[in-house]
Amino acid sequence: MMKILVVDDEEHLRRMMRLALEASGYEVAEAADGTEALALFGGGRQFDATLLDQKMPGMDGLETLRRMKLACADASIIMVTAYATIDLAVDAMKLGATDFVRKPMTPDTLRHAVAAALAKRAGTPPAAIPEAARTPSAPAGLDERRPIEVWTTNGFFVRKVERAGAPGADHHFIVRRGTDAAGTDVVVSIDPAVLKRVARESERNLAAAGAFWRQQAESALLNHLWNEAELPPGNRLDILRVTGPLLDAAMRWSGD
Repeated sequence: MMKILVVDDEEHLRRMMRLALEASGYEVAEAADGTEALALFGGGRQFDATLLDQKMPGMDGLETLRRMKLACADASIIMVTAYATIDLAVDAMKLGATDFVRKPMTPDTLRHAVAAALAKRAGTPPAAIPEAARTPSAPAGLDERRPIEVWTTNGFFVRKVERAGAPGADHHFIVRRGTDAAGTDVVVSIDPAVLKRVARESERNLAAAGAFWRQQAESALLNHLWNEAELPPGNRLDILRVTGPLLDAAMRWSGD
């Protein structure tokens, strides 16, 4: 039986997580703060995954994460927080977090995140795909022969793919959740008016299919999965507004 360590200073949240995970067949241990967590964690080998709250009294989640990774470098540790920001997620990932789950989460999101972390640790999808390899379950027309970037959030795996003949402003991703095998083709589309305005105001020639807009599409999808913990309606996300950060990014862009 897989064993999960749940670390959170809020007793009712620990109980919710325990019940959700035990209903899925996991054995669960609990800790109320970082010090108790480290004592239970020990060398880390007795736990298959850890759910770690970011904001706790005394030792916070990031410091607890750092110490856990020192004890067991390949430990699967999922950060949990109500104070979700991309910067915080980046810091956690740099310290070795496997995934990052936002409070409040549903039991379903929690179970998917744990399943995804365990699959990643076992080397099952989305492990790195060798160039020239192709995922058999990918929807028809999706070319996965190029190197693919993978990230996880709220239990989702996201991979950028290319669709032959697709408009340059459409960026395609395969999104998998937990241990789902098939995945879903999600399209992030850049509105033509957004493309024109950004080009005009930044005085940059940023091709719709180029690296800048690929990056913006990835960020938009990641932010949606982060905030909503579900696929966009109709598996499509449209970038319809020009924001200050988007213009700043375009003016600083050194690629394309």
